[in-house]
Amino acid sequence: MSKASEEAQKQLDRIVALGYPDVADMSAAAFRALARPLIRALEDSDLGTQILLVPTRELVSPESLISRTSINRMAGFTTMPPRDIASFLPQDGFEPPEGPFYLVVEPHTGTCYINREPDVARKLIDSDERLPLTLEEGLAIATQHPEWLLEKNGFNLLGSRSADGRVPSIWMSQNAPRLGAVWPNSRHTWLGNAFCVSRRGVSLFH
Repeated sequence: MSKASEEAQKQLDRIVALGYPDVADMSAAAFRALARPLIRALEDSDLGTQILLVPTRELVSPESLISRTSINRMAGFTTMPPRDIASFLPQDGFEPPEGPFYLVVEPHTGTCYINREPDVARKLIDSDERLPLTLEEGLAIATQHPEWLLEKNGFNLLGSRSADGRVPSIWMSQNAPRLGAVWPNSRHTWLGNAFCVSRRGVSLFH
């Protein structure tokens, strides 16, 4: 196995242990089988370990996922109703690749864009030829790397937006990960604007 396939397998093991198959309403074996083609495709890849395995919202709806994150045994939470969370949809150009699972390559919490209004940060990310992360991708960071919220920073997820213009955000609150939202013209000293280099679906490895 390559480093990338080993990393993806480790991340799959983690979300299975956290009960993602229950959210998807299927057995753990069936859930793992859906990820197998992508992990197998990574065996000949040189991507390395700077990747995120992301299940699409068609497989795992995002509403309940923040509660499955934790830091020092403090479970993640939100004060937003499920319908509100579901309203944050990927923006044009940032839709996930096809398939129940895909990869985010070189994810970052966007420390270099900290304390920037989302609309301003979006222009900077575009000019730097990077891609803003979506809600699902931010939840994947909080799930796989919750320590980043402590060691780095909370972050806005500019790849998703609700109909009223808000963007989702994840940060530390009450010693736990919190999912919330901010307005596109607001600035917060503790929030970066998360990004990645690329997204890769299984079809892009053939």
